[in-house]
Amino acid sequence: MHAMQYELTLPADYDMSVIHARVSRVGHLLDDWEGLGLKAYLLRERGVRGSPVNQYAPFYLWNTVEGMNTFLWEGGFQQLSDDFGRPTVRQWTGLAYEEGVAAGSPARFAVRRREPVPDGVALSEVARDAVDEVGRLAREEGAVLAAAAVDTSRWESVHFSLWEHDTPKAEGDLFQVLHLSAPGRAALPGGRQW
Repeated sequence: MHAMQYELTLPADYDMSVIHARVSRVGHLLDDWEGLGLKAYLLRERGVRGSPVNQYAPFYLWNTVEGMNTFLWEGGFQQLSDDFGRPTVRQWTGLAYEEGVAAGSPARFAVRRREPVPDGVALSEVARDAVDEVGRLAREEGAVLAAAAVDTSRWESVHFSLWEHDTPKAEGDLFQVLHLSAPGRAALPGGRQW
């Protein structure tokens, strides 16, 4: 499993209905993308649910590198780059994935938390804690799924979870889910990724 995300932080007075309309128009295009586990079309609006910014920040879990590369080099990413400029694309290697107790419910909200992997701590301990956190989140009421991954070039972990309600038992940035494309969600490997 590979995690990927880019963020478009938009002006404070940006008309966010433009993003809503964009996702309504193109969101379905990845509903059957080969190699994609899931794409959550995420949005934060300044002043709503504590968000300090307007931001469009899709989050992906990929089953294959080929699917991810096809999207980046030959797929929909070019249109986004043409419309908004090419954003930095963050990538993380999967550590753990679990379906949540509300796996059959629609994902309405997401929480993403990025944090540095601390120096002086055994990497096996960091990985074990990430797996444990994914399991804990997946067991919380309203959890649709939970995942964790790491970027070893920055030694940064990311925890990502989807929820059916806006009061998740997870810490981090809260996003609204505008659409969920999940053609390969059932193929995402559960548990720890090594």
